[in-house]
Amino acid sequence: MHDPQEKEKLVSRLKSVAGHVKGIARMVDEDAYCIDVIQQVQAVQAALNKVSLLVLDDHLHHCVTEAIRSEDPGERQRVLAEIRDVFETKSKL
Repeated sequence: MHDPQEKEKLVSRLKSVAGHVKGIARMVDEDAYCIDVIQQVQAVQAALNKVSLLVLDDHLHHCVTEAIRSEDPGERQRVLAEIRDVFETKSKL
C-alpha cells in the first residue's frame, strides 16, 4: 500500500477477519448449527473480497498507472498480464 492510513485500515480489517476465522473454528469445535457456520464463513469471504478490492484499487492507481506511463512496453505488458492472470486463476478455483 502506498498510503500509510490505507495500509493501517487494511491491517485492521485483516485482524478482524482473523478474529472471525478463529470464531468459526470455535463454532465448528463446539458443533454449532451448520447454517450459522456457513453464514460466518460467508461474512469472512465478503470481508476478504473487500480487502482484495482495496488492494486492487491501490495497485491500479499506482503500479499499473506507473507501468502504463512507462516507456517500457515490456513492463506494460507484464503488469497487464499479471492482473489478467490473477483473475484467470481466481475463476479456475
